Amino acid sequence: MTGERIHIFTHIRTLCILAVFAVGWISIAPPNASAQSIEEIQKQISDYGAKIDELEKDIARYETELTHIGGEKRTLESTVSELNLSRKKLLTNIQITQNRIYSTTLQIQELSRDITDKSGRIENNTDAVSLALRNINEMESQSMIEVVLGHDNLNEFWDQLETLQRFQIVVRDELRDLIKLKKDLETTKTSSERKKIELTNYNTELAGQKVVLEGTLSEQNILLNKTVQKESEYQKLLNEKIAAREQFENDLLELESQLRIAIDPNSIPPYGSGILRFPFSDSYMQGCKAFNGQLKNIYCITQYFGNTPFATQNPQIYRGAGHNGVDFRASVGTKVQVALTGTVTGTGNTDTQRGCYSYGKWVLVKHNNGLTTLYAHLSHISVNLGQNVSTGDVIGFSGNTGYSTGPHLHFTVYATQGVRIERFTKSVNCRNVEIPIAPLDAYLNPLSYL
Repeated sequence: MTGERIHIFTHIRTLCILAVFAVGWISIAPPNASAQSIEEIQKQISDYGAKIDELEKDIARYETELTHIGGEKRTLESTVSELNLSRKKLLTNIQITQNRIYSTTLQIQELSRDITDKSGRIENNTDAVSLALRNINEMESQSMIEVVLGHDNLNEFWDQLETLQRFQIVVRDELRDLIKLKKDLETTKTSSERKKIELTNYNTELAGQKVVLEGTLSEQNILLNKTVQKESEYQKLLNEKIAAREQFENDLLELESQLRIAIDPNSIPPYGSGILRFPFSDSYMQGCKAFNGQLKNIYCITQYFGNTPFATQNPQIYRGAGHNGVDFRASVGTKVQVALTGTVTGTGNTDTQRGCYSYGKWVLVKHNNGLTTLYAHLSHISVNLGQNVSTGDVIGFSGNTGYSTGPHLHFTVYATQGVRIERFTKSVNCRNVEIPIAPLDAYLNPLSYL
């Protein structure tokens, strides 16, 4: 009997000690929560979601109108209309982002309440187990004779022993609950941290959208001042940009033809690997498909890679004639997302030199698979040199900077071994700017990897 009693006491003591160790390391620091109830918070989150859905319908309508205008002959009137529509779309996008910020803030608040609740329950259960441990210690300090003599009869003693056996089961269940609470708390904390990162990203996005919005108004004012609101002046300006672009392409071709950098074919992924994602959100790409089912526009592509503007068969390697990337139709302010995890190895703005109609605002990202991607003609850059980015992260917003007769994204894929960022000193109009430069065989067809 003595051995059975000691075995029960020892087992319960072990369970209690395990329980203390299982939860003792958790830092319980409940964040301040609002006085709102969980139901009220969830109702507000739902309301913000409904607002976002309605605003996204407006975005889709603006996008359809912008795509229609983009397909027309470029005129002063169509350009001004496009800028006005872009501002409406940007304002709506700003509203969406603000609603997402409000919704995410409430979700963080809801998670904080959950963390507070779980932390309190863990603390209470830990206190209960600690109290049980102290009681067990007191009981163990008595000898068997003291325990027996402490009862009026043996029935009371056996009742106490049965109580201890039941307590063993209770403590085991309590330990199981504590372990589950600890795991749930860790999951909730992880969700909360993710939401905080989301909130930071939304705030960054909002700041960028506001900059782009201001830029469209500035662009329209500059355009109207330069053209004196005359179509003939506008067409003259377009022709000047085209001539400057041709000069830039000739300068670049001459320089890159002279570069001698060996490209190891084994250093890049095989064609058709699908390793890159399209540089826009899935919903935007689906909208492109819905707008026009024809092959050449299925992804809102306005110019393919290769020797002709709308080549139906695209060579795998760029040979210096034609287009060194792929152009996607994208109205000003469309979020541009990185095609694969990597590091930002360069950013720039060729518009800092007057008359340099080149990439405009650009971002270069090096990936760890032998590929590097370029995103050009941006209206705003949202990343910094040396920053690590993950697939799908917003790195900027599409625009009309550099050589661009209409808003779009220029997307280039390089073999990393060949691309360099250099000052374009051998250019007529762009000698003071830095741009990515590569030998001709370092250019790869983006559609081979998307």
